[in-house]
Amino acid sequence: MLKRRLDWLLQNRILQHLLFWVCHVVFYAVLYGSFADTYKQNFIEELEYLPVKIIFTYFTLYFLLPRYLLPGKYGLFFMWLVPSSFLAGIVQRYVAFNFDYPYYYPEALNDPFFYFAKIVKMVASIYPVTFFAVAIKLLKYWYANQQAQQVLTKEKLEAELKFLKTQIHPHFLFNTLNNLYALTLKKSDKAPDTVLKLSELINYMLYECTSEHVLLTKELKFIHNYIHIEKMRHGDKLDIDVRVNGEVNDRKIAPLILLPFVENSFKHGANEELQHAWVKISVDIQPTVTVIKVENNKAALNGVARKPGIGIQNVRRRLDLLYPGLHELKIINGEETFLVILTIQQ
Repeated sequence: MLKRRLDWLLQNRILQHLLFWVCHVVFYAVLYGSFADTYKQNFIEELEYLPVKIIFTYFTLYFLLPRYLLPGKYGLFFMWLVPSSFLAGIVQRYVAFNFDYPYYYPEALNDPFFYFAKIVKMVASIYPVTFFAVAIKLLKYWYANQQAQQVLTKEKLEAELKFLKTQIHPHFLFNTLNNLYALTLKKSDKAPDTVLKLSELINYMLYECTSEHVLLTKELKFIHNYIHIEKMRHGDKLDIDVRVNGEVNDRKIAPLILLPFVENSFKHGANEELQHAWVKISVDIQPTVTVIKVENNKAALNGVARKPGIGIQNVRRRLDLLYPGLHELKIINGEETFLVILTIQQ
């Protein structure tokens, strides 16, 4: 009940403004009245001067602020502020001469109406509440802008992540279909099993990779299916060693984050027609850290350095977006081996 009332209060602008002015009147009436125990007099005076303060404050908030101050037209802002302030001071002087001074300060009527120093004093009495209201308005503008920027940033990152995923899918499917094509050319009995595994892979990518993180067990099953397809293609000339250490059941990871590394291990290993290719994959689950290593042998570079493929570039960017400051990626490109070490803090 209290929360609903508070929410209603925060959403009711008329009540908010009414409370603001009530607090203003009460604050200054108590403040000035405490000097000589003239609370009633000061309360009446604050009510007398209140209409001009309200008009000038809203004129500043809803005309000068959005039209000149926020767009950065500071010269025009002050060109409007100075004369409007002086006009408000004259009106306040009129209120004082006709409603305040006759009852409480009759001796003040001896001064001329257009007494510049007194008018400036009246202007100065208006500024505190106006500037306070402007400060609140600027703070609300700043907060709304920050919220909008956060939403835009989040939407941009989500769009970029989705784009990176769309790049992963065609790249991965292209390679896998090439594997399947090679089996069909050989009229291999393994082709139907490959199609089944491929359907499981596609099902995972389409229906289980929609969230930001998935269970590590599902990701590892996906990798096992992919490895199974590669083993059917390469047969006995390929040795694969997959080891998982630690409790994996509740651990989560970004979907498809391992695929580019595993793909790369076959691309620069078994696919290069080595006489004996091997791939080692280890996943070490520690209480607060997950360490993943993917290593493979490869043909000698012969002085030609390979550029990182699109899969590695994408996974670097995805790691930066999904695990900012919480991951470390090491890629060691040796003469005859390629090693990837990915450490993710959980």
